[in-house]
Amino acid sequence: MYCTPINLADARLSRELAQVATPERSPIVADDLMEAVLRGVDVGGFDPADVAVATQALVHIEEALRNADGVIDGYLRMRKPRPYTVPLDPVPEIVSVWARWIARYLLHKDRVDTREETDPIVRDYRQAIKFLEATREGRFSLGAEDPLPPASTGAPESCHPERRFTMGTLRDFGA
Repeated sequence: MYCTPINLADARLSRELAQVATPERSPIVADDLMEAVLRGVDVGGFDPADVAVATQALVHIEEALRNADGVIDGYLRMRKPRPYTVPLDPVPEIVSVWARWIARYLLHKDRVDTREETDPIVRDYRQAIKFLEATREGRFSLGAEDPLPPASTGAPESCHPERRFTMGTLRDFGA
């Protein structure tokens, strides 16, 4: 995965993820339990029923992360002039950020009464898609290991037909 549950915990998203990923008709997972499940640490001190709900939430989160990876890979496979070999290894930091933004958007897709113009989740998602489009078109680099062709030296290049006027062809004209 380009973004892992641990990356989400490091971004301090435990509370938000508990709210959007907890299965319907279940009590929202406690922040500390969601944090522990995201990090994969021991949850023995929590109620087993709550752990089961948190585990279901984690499954939902991991599905969103896989879907985000699919979106990213789709753009990177279409890279011009040279497509990327996906999945990327190593993963550039910016790609992890894009995966987080896309996954958050996918997890929040059922929200109502939000203004898309001012919503930071939608804004981040659209930014990720814009960067992915620029990367696909070869206008944005993923870093030093990027397989883009080297930049031009800036010298003009010309393409023209073979020269017609030579000393041999001008001989009849007194040259």
